[in-house]
Formats: sequence, structure tokens, C-alpha cells
Amino acid sequence: MTTQPSTPGRGLLLLMATATGLSVAGNYFAQPLLDLIGRDLHVGSTLAALVVTAAQTGYALGLILLVPLGDITDRRRLAVGLFAATAAFLALTAAAPNGPVLLAGTVLTALTSVGAQVVVPYAAGLAAPAERGRVVGVVMSGILLGGLLARTASGALSELGGWRTVYWVNALLMAGMAALLHRHLPRLPAASPGMPYGTLLRSTVALLRAEPVLRRRSALAALSLASYSVQLTALTFLLARAPYGWSESAIGLFGLVGAVGVATMTFAGRLNDRGHVQAVTGAGVVLLTGSWVVLGVAGESLPWLVAGIVGLNVAQQAVLNANQAVVYAIRPDARNRVNSAFMTSFFAGGAVGSALTSVVWARGGWPAVSALGAVLAGGTVVLWVAERVAAAREARRAPDPARAPGSGPGPGPGAEPGGGPVRDLAGAREPEGTPAASGTGRGTETGTGTGTGDGRGRAAGHGAGTGLRG
Repeated sequence: MTTQPSTPGRGLLLLMATATGLSVAGNYFAQPLLDLIGRDLHVGSTLAALVVTAAQTGYALGLILLVPLGDITDRRRLAVGLFAATAAFLALTAAAPNGPVLLAGTVLTALTSVGAQVVVPYAAGLAAPAERGRVVGVVMSGILLGGLLARTASGALSELGGWRTVYWVNALLMAGMAALLHRHLPRLPAASPGMPYGTLLRSTVALLRAEPVLRRRSALAALSLASYSVQLTALTFLLARAPYGWSESAIGLFGLVGAVGVATMTFAGRLNDRGHVQAVTGAGVVLLTGSWVVLGVAGESLPWLVAGIVGLNVAQQAVLNANQAVVYAIRPDARNRVNSAFMTSFFAGGAVGSALTSVVWARGGWPAVSALGAVLAGGTVVLWVAERVAAAREARRAPDPARAPGSGPGPGPGAEPGGGPVRDLAGAREPEGTPAASGTGRGTETGTGTGTGDGRGRAAGHGAGTGLRG
């Protein structure tokens, strides 16, 4: 029997947020433990660092291969199955006798840990339209905190029972979560039960080909996470050696510096909601690059190291939020596939950044990886500037709406001619029952009522709305 969607209560929301946090946490346990793992399994720093790359690669594969299954199968069954599989693969990782088995367990754990990305749209589907943003925000906070606290937990537990302890503990917790989700999650019908799996995957790839804005923002996101991942991977090696010589638990606690980035997400999100997407993007990519300059000269100075890491975290979260604000406006009728394409590119970039770090660290140490991070961050600045130049050219070629015959009374609230990178969105529409208005073209508006767009970025709608400004 299928349960009709209704807004989740506080208890169910807490369960979902906790479940997503535990699911993604397993992908971050190794980061403060790389030295300890390398000594225990008798592998070099290059192979140890590849554990981080393996986690990111597996997660990216799960995003593109498993997350779309939520559109064609029972979502509760899919979520529960992925959580149970993650528990089993965490146990395999904990029992790994050598480096290759550790890498295999890490890839498989990350592959199925995308159950968290099944639970998030599941919560959105359960929520009433007027409460969907709040519900998704609560569940997403679990993912963010899971990634943040995982490093601290792994460092602390490694002091008690070695690096394997945190994997055994999380395996038990994930098995318990699978049982709880099976008991408490209501059933939701599949959105497209008759669509073949191959068609789902092809349509996701087709979106990248058809949508230049999605391609540009995916590339920008990939480069930003690649740059950020350089710090995540190399910082463990830096703090474990002289002059720092920190323990695994101390390195894990140092990860709490990233809490500043989580707090920044709310502020950046509010700016994006008010239409300042391009300003947030520009400030973020410049801060990302500048933070690597600070880290490069930090060397043995802990205060400068902290300042650089805080800057990286703030910049990364700001750029991610701005990217999401843009890509989610592209195709409201295909947001899950847009999200799959965007997030796959995002995490693939992180995997490349970690892999490059493991090689560069072995050859040049901290100065070399700082240069690598700065180059990758500089690439995000180049992409952002190129996007602004392209948007300016399109704005000059477009006819002036104020002079166009029969163009109507003028722009609606939040719609600025030539404002923002989002190209013509003609044909995109909100799913039935979603109380939103969208104007198509450069400059978009989403409102709390209903309305229609005229193709030039003007919308006539009822209710308050926000636009994407340049």
C-alpha cells in the first residue's frame, strides 16, 4: 500500500538528517588517518592518499549510476538497500588486510553511500510545497555535518582502538539506520516507473550536451572542488610531520575549522536568493585563489595556516551555493537529472584534485601542492570571467525589450535584462502543483504564486519572487 505524501514530522526529519550524515561520513574517515593507515598496512604515502581519491571516485560513480534509479523504482526500497550495502562495505574496509582490499572497500562504500542523495529528494517528495525548502535544508544539514564531523570522530576513535575502529562503528550504525528507515519511511511511487534505465542515463548525458550553462557551471564546480581537495589531502601529511607532529585525533579536531564554511552557506544562500549570484560567484573564486596564496606562504605559521583554510572553506561553500542557484533554474522539469550531472562533475573534479595531490606532494611537498591548489583555483576565475564575457555579448546582441513593439509594460520584479548567465529557458516548466512563477531568458524570477514569462526575462506573477542578477 502506498502512503500519500505528507510533510515529515520532526522525528522523521531528524532520522533522515542523521541517516544522510552517517552515510556520507564514511567517505571522509581516512583523511586524518592517512599516515596511520600507511604505517599499519605498510604502504607509501602515495597509495595511502589514493584512499581519498577512491572515495571520491566511487561517490561520483554512484551519483551517475545509482541516484537516477529513484525515478523508476520504489525509493524506500532503494534507500534501505543502499544503506545496508554501505554497512557491509564499511565492514570490508575495516577488515582490509592490505592496500588493494582497502581501496576496493573504499570505492564500494562510496558507491553505495549515495543513498544520502536518494533520501534528500525523497524528503522533498514527502513535503508540502510550502515547506519543501525547510525540509530539504534540514536533511542537507545532515550531509554537511556528517562530512565535517567525520574527520574529528575518526581521529578520536583511532586513539582508542586504531584506524579500523571508526569503520566498524559506522558499519553498525549504518545497519541500524537501514532498519530504522525501512520501518519509518513511508512509501512513495516511482516518478517514471516505465522508463528504461538506459534512457535515464542517456538523458542525463544529453542535458550536459544541450545546456551550455550546465556545462560551464559544472566545470567551475569541478575545478573549485579539485582545488579544495588539494588542501584536504595534503593537510594531513603537513600536520603529521615536523614542525607540527600532531596526533591523528588533533588532526581530526583541526577539521572543525571547516564549520565556518557551513555557517557561511546560510549567508551565501540569502545573497543568492536576493539575486546576487554573480557577485557571490566572483567573490568566491577570488577568495579561493587568494586563500592558496596565504597557504603557500604560511609554511610553519599556524595562524596563517588557519586563516588560509578558513578562506578556502568560505569560498568553496559560496561557490557551490551560487552554482546550484544557477543550475537549478535551468530545467525545473528535469532537476534530478540536472543535479546528477552537476554533482557527478563536481565530485569527479575532487577526485582529480586528490590524485594530483598525492603525486605532487611526493615530489615537492607543501610548496608544490600550494602551487597546484592556486593553479586550479585560478582556473575557476578564468571560467567565471569567460562566463561574464559571454553573457555581456549575448546581452548586446539581444534586442532591447523596452523598444520592442508589443513587448508589454516592462520588466517584472527581479528580472533584469542581461542579468545573470542563465540562458533562454523556454519550454522549462515547474512540475504540476508547484507554486512558482518563472520568467524565461536572461534574468529569471521565481515567485510564490503563479505566472508566465514572456521569453525576455520578464514575468507577470502573483507573490514575491527573486531573480538571478548579474
